[in-house]
Amino acid sequence: MENVRAVEVTTPYFGLAGTIAAIPSKSVAHRMLICAALAEDISLLTCACPSADVWATYHCLNAIGADMIDCDQGFDVWPIKQRQVALEEPFDLPCGESGTTLRLLLPIVAALGRPARFHRSGRLPQRPLSPLYEELVKHGCVLSAPTDEPLTLAGQLEPGDFCLDGGVSSQFISGLLFALPLLSGPSTLRLTGTLESRPYVDLTLEALRISGVDIGFDGTTFSCRGPQAYRLPEKVAIEGDWSSAAFWLCAGALGRRRVTVTGLSMNSLQGDRAVVEMLCRFGARIKQTEGAVTVRGGALRGIEIDAHDTPDLVPALVVVAAAASGQTVITGAARLRLKESDRLAAICDVLGRLGADIKETDEGLLIQGGRRLHGATIDAWGDHRIAMMAAVASRLCKGAVTITGAEAVDKSYSQFFEDLEALGGRVSEEKG
Repeated sequence: MENVRAVEVTTPYFGLAGTIAAIPSKSVAHRMLICAALAEDISLLTCACPSADVWATYHCLNAIGADMIDCDQGFDVWPIKQRQVALEEPFDLPCGESGTTLRLLLPIVAALGRPARFHRSGRLPQRPLSPLYEELVKHGCVLSAPTDEPLTLAGQLEPGDFCLDGGVSSQFISGLLFALPLLSGPSTLRLTGTLESRPYVDLTLEALRISGVDIGFDGTTFSCRGPQAYRLPEKVAIEGDWSSAAFWLCAGALGRRRVTVTGLSMNSLQGDRAVVEMLCRFGARIKQTEGAVTVRGGALRGIEIDAHDTPDLVPALVVVAAAASGQTVITGAARLRLKESDRLAAICDVLGRLGADIKETDEGLLIQGGRRLHGATIDAWGDHRIAMMAAVASRLCKGAVTITGAEAVDKSYSQFFEDLEALGGRVSEEKG
């Protein structure tokens, strides 16, 4: 969405309707690109229309020695080991605003013993790196201050016993799990506290399993022998993304017509598959078939939601909560304050400007639903999921919703507004 100042969105009275194909999963794409870059042999990843975050991982992996070619089907990947790369000069790694790119690649590059400069934009330099930062330093790495831009890395990550708080970021855990098989000896990773966002760790373990890497887990401690070789199949398909599909499924729950999203795996390890169960509890009418989910509205009522494992669903679900009668209570969402925006504050600001009765709590939100909302001009807070939330909320509004900073959707879903129009929404762009 180049040179867009604002996007004005209106939704038909009966709501959105039609069929949309799910975009490839951003979470899976990050992980499989990494496995392909670390593998022994060439592989093909089928992944159409990747997001800006996935492109960040793509460019960083190319910079450290992989050879990835964008082709009609996705990416042809020649692994890092098959290119001769001088190690004297630090690699410049353009992470953009992708926290996943930074947090997964930082320990991997350290395990490869490659000096690097990680270039970050937006809020990324302010997003936390502890306790991963301290663990890397304890095990042989030299890092600049976490807020320095760029963040510089030198030294060689050494095997041993690592420890992370499981409640800070699953990406820290995933990054180390990708790195440990590359080290010269055995290692353990012990978790303290409660492991939150467990489904994202499960996605990492599945990517490692597909790559032939063996990591044990007893519920508290991961164990990994090293070194191990990554051996990815010759061709890997990236499954559809439940996180972005959730916005369309929630939109279906707000209307009188059906919204269908295809290309979704009913057996996916993605935690955001839970959106189906949550919409059922709200009272939406749902039909599941192999590879597709159809949702239409029902007698919606407020529910209680624990978002510990599914924080990315909150921006989509709060719109349903605003339409539902009674109160919806969302807990376990404190980590949303550390996303591309303070997402709890952003949600309250945007929906509040549209007339919703919504309040922040220490770790979540309280929504008193059933109000008719009104159009307004709102800011996306530089956050892709806030922009998408505001667009879907237009279904509840009398009058248009004008979204400034709507280009934030490019981070995860560059064709979002085109798909909104395909479902019957009306979108008008104001160019700047």
